[in-house]
Amino acid sequence: MRRTILALTVLMAPLGAFADTASATIKDIIDGHILPRFETLAAQSQLLAATAEQDCDPTSDALRTAYGAAFDAWVSASHLRIGPSEVNDRAFALAFWPDSRGTTPRTLGALLSEQDPIASSATDYAEVSIAARGFYALEFLLYDDALMAAGDATYHCQLIQTISADIAVTASDILAGWQDGYADTMLNPSEAGTYRSEEEVLQEMFKALTTGLEFTADTRLGRPLGTFDRPRPTRAEARRSGRSSRHVVLSLNALQDLALLLTGDDAALSETLTNRFDRALQQIESLGDPVFASVSEPKTRVKVEIIQTSIDAISADVSAQLGPKLGVTAGFNALDGD
Repeated sequence: MRRTILALTVLMAPLGAFADTASATIKDIIDGHILPRFETLAAQSQLLAATAEQDCDPTSDALRTAYGAAFDAWVSASHLRIGPSEVNDRAFALAFWPDSRGTTPRTLGALLSEQDPIASSATDYAEVSIAARGFYALEFLLYDDALMAAGDATYHCQLIQTISADIAVTASDILAGWQDGYADTMLNPSEAGTYRSEEEVLQEMFKALTTGLEFTADTRLGRPLGTFDRPRPTRAEARRSGRSSRHVVLSLNALQDLALLLTGDDAALSETLTNRFDRALQQIESLGDPVFASVSEPKTRVKVEIIQTSIDAISADVSAQLGPKLGVTAGFNALDGD
């Protein structure tokens, strides 16, 4: 793969003047960035589950609208793979992608063919392979022509309802984890705690930012780009539901919010990052290709590569200018990819 991934090396150096505002920055990020996103995810996922109970027709506008709103909420929080999101692989249970082996459609196909009774309850369904859970699995049931028509209609309905309920339970568990202790863990670091200092908390948040930027550039854009000789438009994220470029926009908006909160009172850096993010957002919004279907065409491919380069520029500024404020420096290791 032509690109490399940012590896974080924690430096236990003092944060200087920034240390004076570290506590306030952490609180602002938790109260203004993290908790609202997981509150929205939990609320929209509950609405999705309730909608599926009322109307499980995969072509239902109401169901698809509820699905889209809940998926939006996940993408806007998906960079926050911290604490409660990682317990019991909850983030993967919501979002198993990329799926380079096609495990999700195969697993769903087997469930539909066998009418496996495990789909009768969300509690039992939590034991199913992660590949058949979450938003990407539900996308197949709502938008994939083959799986929409597969199996018994009653069982198909039940599977939609159970996966929706499972999403709601997982989202609620993540929110509860933050509300019932993890927010306090980050707000009150201690020598015996998960985080020993405010510096370590800020470094964790910085890692969420850099990892989110790289996932969007390398995976959300990189997978459909493939190579010049072999573009891979069918590898675009959530292409069946027409959400591929939307996810880039949602991700960049969320990452911009986190980045600006991390800059603290550094007005110059805040302006630099604002300009960088705005440029990338303008580029993706003017692309006019919601699923990157035209990456095989040289002119469109160049436009997508330019967006990728703009996100790389954000990462470079974050690494060179924001990282030192938080006691983090960057090294580069090769990342294997397909």
